[in-house]
Amino acid sequence: MSMEDIRASASRLGIDFSEVDLDSIRLPPGEDFGIISDDEDLKEEEELEFEAGFGNIIVVDNLPVVPKEKFEKLEGVIRKIYSQIGVIKDDGLWMPVDHTGKTLGYCFIEYNTPQEAELAKEKTNGYKLDRSHIFAVNMFDDIEKFMKVPDEWAPPETIPYTPGENLQHWLTDEKARDQFVIRAGSDTEVLWNDARQLKPDPVYKRPFWTESFVQWSPLGTYLATLHRQGAVVWGGASAFNRLTRYAHPQVRLIDFSPGERFLVTYSSHEPSNPRDTHRVVLNIFDVRSGKVMRDFKGSVDEFAIGGTGGVTGVSWPVFRWGGGKDDKYFARIGKNVISVYETETFTLIDKKSIKVENVMDFSWSPTDPILALFVPELGGGNQPARVSLVQIPSKEELRQKNLFSVSDCKMYWQSNGDYLAVKVDRYTKTKKSTYTGFELFRIKERDIPIEVLELENKNDKIIAFAWEPKGHRFAVIHGDNPRPDISFYSMRTAHNTGRVSKLTTIKGKQANALYWSPAGRFIVLAGLKNFNGQLEFYNVDELETMATAEHFMATDIEWDPTGRYVATSVTSVHEMENGFNIWSFNGKLLYRILKDHFFQFSWRPRPPSLLSPEKEEEISKNLKKYSKKYEAEDQDVSLQLSEQEREKRKIVKEEWERWISEWKQLQEEEKLERQKLRDGEASDEEEEYEAKDVEVEELLDVQEEVISFD
Repeated sequence: MSMEDIRASASRLGIDFSEVDLDSIRLPPGEDFGIISDDEDLKEEEELEFEAGFGNIIVVDNLPVVPKEKFEKLEGVIRKIYSQIGVIKDDGLWMPVDHTGKTLGYCFIEYNTPQEAELAKEKTNGYKLDRSHIFAVNMFDDIEKFMKVPDEWAPPETIPYTPGENLQHWLTDEKARDQFVIRAGSDTEVLWNDARQLKPDPVYKRPFWTESFVQWSPLGTYLATLHRQGAVVWGGASAFNRLTRYAHPQVRLIDFSPGERFLVTYSSHEPSNPRDTHRVVLNIFDVRSGKVMRDFKGSVDEFAIGGTGGVTGVSWPVFRWGGGKDDKYFARIGKNVISVYETETFTLIDKKSIKVENVMDFSWSPTDPILALFVPELGGGNQPARVSLVQIPSKEELRQKNLFSVSDCKMYWQSNGDYLAVKVDRYTKTKKSTYTGFELFRIKERDIPIEVLELENKNDKIIAFAWEPKGHRFAVIHGDNPRPDISFYSMRTAHNTGRVSKLTTIKGKQANALYWSPAGRFIVLAGLKNFNGQLEFYNVDELETMATAEHFMATDIEWDPTGRYVATSVTSVHEMENGFNIWSFNGKLLYRILKDHFFQFSWRPRPPSLLSPEKEEEISKNLKKYSKKYEAEDQDVSLQLSEQEREKRKIVKEEWERWISEWKQLQEEEKLERQKLRDGEASDEEEEYEAKDVEVEELLDVQEEVISFD
């Protein structure tokens, strides 16, 4: 029924439709009159179906069987043990008895939250009350589930196999384009970067696809979304089908392992007792099966050591992955320990952590199972700070460097694991100020030699540092704002392969961030935040600036995975100019898209090339032969764009001629009226008229004034 039909019906029934408040109308419960709500459709699509039950109740077995006289004493002991873990509800402890009042050897305990119940099970299952009584603790939901198991086995229903979409199919795009995902308002959209056509090409769009953010997996196979009930991964080239769900209520952060085998999910829960700290839950899922391989639970204090960031004080990511793309190891930092786990059994290597007194930070080599550890000074400076390299799984120390008068330390690995740069802030002799230097480790060389690099002005503040991906160069922004200097260094040159050397220093640049191309060679020197989006595209091979530009108020910069294009974006932290720009590697603006309430831009990562280094070198040498095909395609696109431009001009010209024709027709229609106004003069040609000057005198005003001669 249309609105006109509704108004007609209201008029027929004598109802003043303007006085009806449609928002106040409530349908009977469960009645939709055949109209399916979009929200219901969304819920049906998105909701994860988890079993509801008594998740906050545990069953404690193997309790002492005591007579009625000792009931209260046993109940007091049980309450004392379990109230230390969480808040037990009023009447939340029930210990069944027989007809004589004797206990039956088990009890039920109800907590305020399921998280407290899970923690109680984890902490007390196997608890030894005495020699004869070792607690066996289970969740009530689990017992109910076991009771429902049928007595007779029935074979599971066989579901016919239906092949899914090839998750790598997007890599076969004939135009060799890359995809990216954006979030703006309530919409999430995946698009191709069609730089030749100077516009994005839509792939897939969905409203309310996630409740917080989306995240690509490291090799670009999956796109993850977050929901109240857990995380979901999607995959494909165009359809983006739902692949697996990961049940984790109130999930807030996720992290993929480098090889995409595992997914870490994180949530933080407020305690029932305000005096307690937040409770953290971490799950590690197998990405393909969705199975929980290992979970970690505890207070926020247990996960807050080392680094900054994350939520509610937790350093994120809590677990850092090592061993390269094999996802063989993961580790976390604790108080005076580094706990390293292997993913075959998800247990500690050698069943124990690495004890390191006062360890503050650690990081993995991107390619090898090598840990770099930083330990600050101890004993008021009597024991120096140190950086150590430790081999896993042997836990053998490969190299150590002692550092004195250290204020702070930060480690930067080169992407191939060839080099490690350690930025060391040291106190001066007076302890009133600091200066900065670098310790450079050559990881792949014999005995891991170390070089010390100090800037020409060692008091310069270090604003940013970045290694060239897969290369041997690095860049440093140093000096004082608003115009610091930028220096480029190389770990090897043609004349000196074993020592670091400076290539050049660019003076006085409005930059505070460095963004290397993934392919190396090119870098964007960016001035974000207070510098309002200043951009300089620099060629490090030639040591020259290719272009300077500005994306006003830019908040984020990201190279595409091939190093051909750069995206700069203004997210909704600013209210104006939200959207993104796409640039060529040499600083040419290709297109600009404005989006209100723009939240996120992320390129889809690519897996490593399947070509061998020898094949890549052969292609590089014969690039002209391979490039002929693409030059022809570029020419076709250029001709197509020219044709489109000519078509646009033709349309504009036709519109102009149509407008002229309309005005000429109007002029002809009004000819008699003009002739009448000209006293019968018919011509519209200006040269046929004679100009005459006519003087007209007009009396504007008369005033009389009597002047006295006194």
